[in-house]
Amino acid sequence: MLINGSCKSRDWFNLGEQFQLMKQLFCLFTLCCLFSIARAQEKVNPIIKDFGSVYPVPDAVEKPDPKMKYKILVDLAMGSARPDTINLGIEAACTLINLHAVGGVPKENIEMVMAVHNAAGVTILNNEAYQQRYKMDNPNLPMIDALLKAGVKIVVCGQTLRKRNIDAKTLAPGIGVATSALTTITTYQLKGYAVIKW
Repeated sequence: MLINGSCKSRDWFNLGEQFQLMKQLFCLFTLCCLFSIARAQEKVNPIIKDFGSVYPVPDAVEKPDPKMKYKILVDLAMGSARPDTINLGIEAACTLINLHAVGGVPKENIEMVMAVHNAAGVTILNNEAYQQRYKMDNPNLPMIDALLKAGVKIVVCGQTLRKRNIDAKTLAPGIGVATSALTTITTYQLKGYAVIKW
C-alpha cells in the first residue's frame, strides 16, 4: 500500500509539473502572438525618418500608383496652437510623404511644394528670430529641415511677410519667398499639382 500510495503521489506530482509546463508554454505562445500583432501595428517612417509616422496597410485594395509622378502642393495657412507646440500642418506634410512611400511610391516620384502664409508665417522663423518673438526655440525647425532634405520646396508668401512685419532674413535656412501664396497656388495648380490645404 505504501508503494502504491507513493507511486500514485509521484504520478500526481508529475501531472502537476506537466500542467505547470503546459501553462508556461501557453503563456509564451500567447505572448508571441501578442508581440506579432503589436509588431504588425508598429508605425514606420520610410522617407521622413523622425516625423509623420504611418502604419503599413499590406491588405489595402486602394493604393497609390508607384509608377505615377505625384505632384503635390501643400497650402499651409494654419499656425501652431501655441508657440511651444509643432505646427500640425508641417507634421501632416511629413505624414503625406510617408503615406505615399508606404504605399509603394518611390521617393523620386514624390514632388512637393509648400506655400506658407497667414498664421503659419511665424512658424518658419529661424531659431534666433523665434526666440526673440516667443522666448523659446522654434519646435518646427527639425521638421522643416527634414522636409527640405527630402526635396520639398518651401516658399513663404511675400504678402504675409509684409503684413506681419517678418524680415525675410529671419526665415529658417532653405525657405524661399514668393510674390504671394495665392499666385503660387494658382501657378502650381495650372502645372497639374494636387492641392492639399492645412
